[in-house]
Amino acid sequence: MQVTPALVKELRERTGAGMMDCKKALVDADGDIDAAVELLRKSGQAKADKKASRVAAEGRVLVLSAAGAKRHAIVEVNSETDFVADDANFRAFANLVGRAVLDREPADVEALMQIDAGGQRLEEARQALVAKVGENIAVRRFEVVGSAGTVGTYVHMNRIGTLVELEGGTPDLARDLAMQVAATAPRYVSIDDVPATELAKEREILGAQAAQEGKPPEIVAKMVEGRLRKHFEEVTLMGQPFVKDPDRRVRDLLKANGAKVKRFLRYEVGEGIDKKRGNFGEEVAALL
Repeated sequence: MQVTPALVKELRERTGAGMMDCKKALVDADGDIDAAVELLRKSGQAKADKKASRVAAEGRVLVLSAAGAKRHAIVEVNSETDFVADDANFRAFANLVGRAVLDREPADVEALMQIDAGGQRLEEARQALVAKVGENIAVRRFEVVGSAGTVGTYVHMNRIGTLVELEGGTPDLARDLAMQVAATAPRYVSIDDVPATELAKEREILGAQAAQEGKPPEIVAKMVEGRLRKHFEEVTLMGQPFVKDPDRRVRDLLKANGAKVKRFLRYEVGEGIDKKRGNFGEEVAALL
């Protein structure tokens, strides 16, 4: 029997297993979808992937550097609980993923999971880990940075990872700014990087607020620009007070050191993931 894309799609929807695993199972089962389901269950792949619908919002962030420090990678690997995130098996898997990202520079997560590491594909290693720890495990995102400039990295409690690339400056300065990014979570390097639509929207909001204060239009305009500047000082790295010396702005620190921030990356475990929050009282009441 011919293995069609529609058949592969149906098996994937029934089992949650990977596309290539579904195709292989169908080939081995000669196109019999029920037999393919059984093969996937026997191999543990269907069982593992049934956990894929559960939210994995804990985990670890890793920042790795290649020999010579000209190539760097930042990676987030998720689990459902912080207990599993501290498990030795999870740590080993996360490190395996991190090394694969740094060494192979895959195009995306899907390509990453097909890389052979230690005699098996990373996707197979993930499924084996899911079956072992009983939680959903997911490789969420990564980025590789190649730079001939000065790069500083920092990891806080394995939950926040940062990378700052400088033009000029010193490794110590880059490291300090990586810590700054971890602590203050800026959104942009400078106000020049803020999208015009966001500037316009914020100006509109501040204008509406200021107009209610009964001031003349020319005073309102000055108030809006002052408040706009203050707002974006807080969310841009250049405008923030330096955490080690709050009397200095980061831009002043960079100027004094003849350096410029080319870019920064900041990963925090679970950011942007819609986490399930339960009400303990309601759960107890339901049990009673």
